[in-house]
Amino acid sequence: MLPSLVPLLRSWLPRQRWFAGKGNPITGFSLVSATEILPCTAGGAAPGLLHLLVRAQQQPGTADCYQLLIGIRSTLPPHLAHTLIGRPAEGPLHGHTVYEALADPRLAGLLLERLRVPGRLGALRFTRAPGTAIASGLTPRLITAEQSNSSVVYGDAYILKVFRRIGTGVNPDLELPLALARAGCARVPHPTAWFEADPGVEAAAGAGLASVPADDPAGGPLTLGILQPFLPGSADGWQLALNSLSVQADFTGAAHALGRATAEVHTALAEALPTAVLRRPQIEHIAGGMTERLEAAASAVPALRPYREPLRAAYDELAALGDRGRTWHAQRIHGDLHLGQALRSAHDGRWSLIDFEGEPARPISERRRLQPVARDIAGMLRSFDYAARTHQPASGGAPGWSRQWSRQNRAAYCGGYAEAAGTDPRDEPELLRAYETDKAVYEVLYEARHRPDWLPVPMAAIRRLAGQREDAPPPARLPAYERPFPTPPRRTQP
Repeated sequence: MLPSLVPLLRSWLPRQRWFAGKGNPITGFSLVSATEILPCTAGGAAPGLLHLLVRAQQQPGTADCYQLLIGIRSTLPPHLAHTLIGRPAEGPLHGHTVYEALADPRLAGLLLERLRVPGRLGALRFTRAPGTAIASGLTPRLITAEQSNSSVVYGDAYILKVFRRIGTGVNPDLELPLALARAGCARVPHPTAWFEADPGVEAAAGAGLASVPADDPAGGPLTLGILQPFLPGSADGWQLALNSLSVQADFTGAAHALGRATAEVHTALAEALPTAVLRRPQIEHIAGGMTERLEAAASAVPALRPYREPLRAAYDELAALGDRGRTWHAQRIHGDLHLGQALRSAHDGRWSLIDFEGEPARPISERRRLQPVARDIAGMLRSFDYAARTHQPASGGAPGWSRQWSRQNRAAYCGGYAEAAGTDPRDEPELLRAYETDKAVYEVLYEARHRPDWLPVPMAAIRRLAGQREDAPPPARLPAYERPFPTPPRRTQP
């Protein structure tokens, strides 16, 4: 079956927002598992649903596993024309049309029904949280704004996140909310149901197509999707921050409350999951990794090179503290915290944190490592700065007002965190500065590769962290195309 789909997938897959290997040709595919969730009857009007895990090979040594939900119809109706993958020229699907199934309400609804009834289907395992019940007949709608995953909202009750790039092991976006649910932390929507794959399991007779062992020798379950309560009427912190900036409104109360919410989540994670103490070897490893990322980014982005030495000093200082016997606590953290990962209820103003997946480009094993909470805090501090730098002041607005907004809300966030956690992250300035610098370096590389007109946003932070004025001009030796552009339009941060 897969050979008949290869010509179609080779063209369709790189066009998807969630495909991680853009810019490199696909050299081959291998099947990890295939499960027929709903058979497509020959000549019937009802669609079929095929679940695939395929490994896409690109340059030598590079292969990513992707989850595909493929709808099968004899003829695609006009309202689904934009979901077309193609028409196989041979094989068992010859004479049918294959398309993106999540955009089909009938097939997206079928996926919810599978989550309502726990059990195994071929290589797939569907699980529902104890004591929960899932309503039936909810109208699904596909959210089109995401980049690394796909999400379907069912009525106003649930949201299903379907992971696209699949790594071996339990995804932190399932593991951490489950741990927080057991700890009674109400700051995170608790998983209602989820589905996984055991690629080495043979498909039960009559339950689907044959399953193939995964290429990854580590094996283990693959987290494929999570159903959680939908929070209607909530707004994400990024948009709320931009709204505040647009009317020059105070945001410090919200920032303070968000700091408290972050601390509550960190405290609950530390109580529910293992912790550790970072000593000299671990601190040297962290500082060394930051230095390597700086050097790699400076090699790729010339605008960063004049600031290498003062930025590296932050990492050297961190390593020196480790040499002198300084230690830090490490635990499970969010891993990719910013304003867009926080939702504020319109009803009571309460903050919730979402999307515990971590940085999707990194291996799951790396995302599950114990780390200082300063990494999450630094990510949120960078997010306040990003919002302020992204904002375009209204005509007549004070040029420095947005930077003052950033300073005040960064302080309010840290103050709220300190109240709830009992420790102020600003009391460990070397650790916080190192992580904030590391995040800013990542942002520079991201913007240079994907949105070069946004490069001035993180470069302003680079100058500040390097001990210069944020609005200082770039070094004169940089060519014109590497100098700051005008203030970019509003978008989301990386």
